[in-house]
Amino acid sequence: MIEQIYNFFTVEMLYFWVNLGVLPFWLILIFFPNSKFCKIFVTSIFPTFILSGAYIFMLYKSYISSYDFISNFNLYLGINEVKSLFGDQIFLMMFWIHFISINLFTGGWIVKDSQKLAINRFIITFPLVITYLIGPIGLFIYWLIRIIYAKSITLYD
Repeated sequence: MIEQIYNFFTVEMLYFWVNLGVLPFWLILIFFPNSKFCKIFVTSIFPTFILSGAYIFMLYKSYISSYDFISNFNLYLGINEVKSLFGDQIFLMMFWIHFISINLFTGGWIVKDSQKLAINRFIITFPLVITYLIGPIGLFIYWLIRIIYAKSITLYD
């Protein structure tokens, strides 16, 4: 059975399921941010647990295929080294899971923080969509909205 799962989840199939799998979380964050369902399943450890499982599975696949993990440290040597690392499907998929996870975590933080400051949920829709697509820009847009609502700028919140 484990071999069937291993053979079913190719890199392409895992890419498909990771991208499809995060959409319900994002839709709940955007349309139902105040629901108990959102609190339990989206802004908790649950999505991180699932995406960590996908990441661990990719690590396992890379270990089985004798992936050279030491070469990952070459990314600090220059942009051309990063480019060559992204030529490897396994590394690219691990990066993609990392990217999706961080953006989803950031979206969850935006929702929780906006609830703490009583920011209208319709106002945070735009930064949430932008965070889904381009994480740092969405976070920056939310931060601008947050400054207006909090009426102060703090570096430690």
